[in-house]
Amino acid sequence: MAEVHAVTEIAGVYRVEPVVHTDNRGLFVETYRRSWIPGGREMVQANRGDRQAGTVVGLHYHRFQSDYWYVPFGTIRVVLFDLRTASPTEGAVWTTDLGRQTDGSHCHDGVFIPPGVGHGFAALSDCTLSYLVDGYYDPADELGVVWNDPAVTVDWGIADPTLSDRDAALPGRDELVAELRPRWSAATVGSEAKDVS
Repeated sequence: MAEVHAVTEIAGVYRVEPVVHTDNRGLFVETYRRSWIPGGREMVQANRGDRQAGTVVGLHYHRFQSDYWYVPFGTIRVVLFDLRTASPTEGAVWTTDLGRQTDGSHCHDGVFIPPGVGHGFAALSDCTLSYLVDGYYDPADELGVVWNDPAVTVDWGIADPTLSDRDAALPGRDELVAELRPRWSAATVGSEAKDVS
């Protein structure tokens, strides 16, 4: 059975440690189950992104969509930033490395990211990010904050990253227009509050 841990630094974020089965043929791992996430909705779309080492993606956020990330190949540094106004962890930042570790092992953990939490990653090697979302692609809900916003004081592991034109042009958190700012609500699903803006 997978172990599911609430990430105390950012409310509503979960880290999942799945059971990895190995033998002389290789390995098998369940990478996601809906039941692992308290109050989680059905994931309706699966996406894959391959990135070259030295790339930074994000920080992106959605007001209405959750993501679940898993790294089958390479190494990424996940960076999460709580953008939700009035969240109990508003402004908090959390990082973790997923995928291949420095000792050669592979971290098969998954990360659940609720609406309103900015999410990005640095490709510390060539990598693949596989992710599930609980809403179909909606360009109106594809939002973001610049990766080097002064409030995000973390080591991305990359000094001079390769960015998309879109990500390089994202605004700072303080520049977000009011109607695009995600908000925390006391409404609950399962045991966790969720963004209902």
